[in-house]
Amino acid sequence: MGAPMSLHELVIAAARRDPEALAVDGPAGRLRYGELDRQADVLAHRLAAAGVGPGDRVIVWGGKTPAIIVAMQAVLRLGAAYVPANANTPPGRTALMARNCAARAVCAAGDLFGRLADDLGPGTARVNLDEPLDAGDPPEPVDHPVAPDDLAYVLYTSGSTGTPKGVCITHRNARAFVDWTVAELAATPADRFANHASFTFDLSVLDLYAAFAVGATVCPIPAELAYAPHELVALLHDERITVWYSVPSALVLMMRDGGLLNTPAPDHLRAVLFAGEPMPIAYVRKLAAWTRARLLNLYGPTETNVCTFHEVVPGDLRRDRPVPIGRATCGDKVWAARIDGAVAGPGEEGELMVDGPTVMHGYWGRPPQRGSYPTGDVVRVLADGSFDYVGRNDHMVKVRGYRVELGEVETVLGSHPDVAQVAVVTAGEGLDQRLIAFVVPAPGSTAGVIALKAHSSRRLAPYMIPDEVHFRAELPRTANGKVDRSALVGTTNSQVPEERTP
Repeated sequence: MGAPMSLHELVIAAARRDPEALAVDGPAGRLRYGELDRQADVLAHRLAAAGVGPGDRVIVWGGKTPAIIVAMQAVLRLGAAYVPANANTPPGRTALMARNCAARAVCAAGDLFGRLADDLGPGTARVNLDEPLDAGDPPEPVDHPVAPDDLAYVLYTSGSTGTPKGVCITHRNARAFVDWTVAELAATPADRFANHASFTFDLSVLDLYAAFAVGATVCPIPAELAYAPHELVALLHDERITVWYSVPSALVLMMRDGGLLNTPAPDHLRAVLFAGEPMPIAYVRKLAAWTRARLLNLYGPTETNVCTFHEVVPGDLRRDRPVPIGRATCGDKVWAARIDGAVAGPGEEGELMVDGPTVMHGYWGRPPQRGSYPTGDVVRVLADGSFDYVGRNDHMVKVRGYRVELGEVETVLGSHPDVAQVAVVTAGEGLDQRLIAFVVPAPGSTAGVIALKAHSSRRLAPYMIPDEVHFRAELPRTANGKVDRSALVGTTNSQVPEERTP
């Protein structure tokens, strides 16, 4: 085998170099590279027997465990693409994803299958991850050849029509980011990458595959610990993490409530990366004063993974706004397009455009992405040609690091028979940011907050369920008849959700 190009070949190559090296370690369990390699082969044979082949999609549904990592690797070895779903993803949403991408199979533990109705769609097999993978003779290795532009995984994000959108990422897309990461961080087998992000979140691609590319160790953080500040601080020290990558809100929580700044900065920590939302500058200053580790602000929507980055320098700490999102990376070309279509110059604002190897293949079921990708993010061009993030130009928002299309939340709430109209806005900042729904009840409605949240929980990921629900006789409108969201946002600080009969 030559230089590994596909994501699964990274593990195969690492297992051949040192099968006893730790591939996965931490609270969720431990796997050495040789074990990961062998178990992925066993499961790949089971998937093949269930009908999975090159080009197929397989839902991988579960928590952040070694078994799920094995499943992702097994899917890739067959030339197929995995579609991750968290353990707390509602069964209805998982089934919707499976039908949308015409999944050949769903891999999950038996208890999750027990929650699924018979609505996966025809021809979708169920592969139980509870079945042991260690018995029997060594399996025949599985390594179906893939081309760089073959699909590697599909990440479902919030969609404005009420249906999740599947972002299709090829091996070429992922490797452009992974290879840049390995070079920029000078990663080695001695590294231990913390994996804070969910496997459904594009941040996790760095943690997993940058580690596998050099035979390093990834330490998945279970979902129940993801926002437990004291536990996160302890894990950083106890697991001897060398590279930390998370949304800023997790780091803020660790500093604010977890006592991170009261502990000595560990010598083994050499890089702290953050992405997904702006990091408050006050906390960047605190972090920089606490550690000598490199601080890197990474930027990019799921459709491009990381396309710009900025390393924090002393001058950034004197700013009164978040640090820049920086310059193009991973071989991409980025620029800001003004409203008139011209390229924005220093001091001007425009929508950030991306072209290059990290730009997605397209959305599942839609025409392939052609040309540059408009991010929907407004940036300001700095004097040195790098970029400051300004905000969104639509209703896509980030809540605690998760991307949420307000239209999808509104569509789901609006599907309740007792809802006549609904508008969803955000209020607060950082860890205090919350989703607030304003609902106009249908005539004769008796539905209350509990009923609407329960309805949402059957269709939406947990982070998309409104934190508050307010009932109104009508929604404010602008002069052209649209819902006046600014007026709604202005009422949020003083409002208490109106409790109605469930």
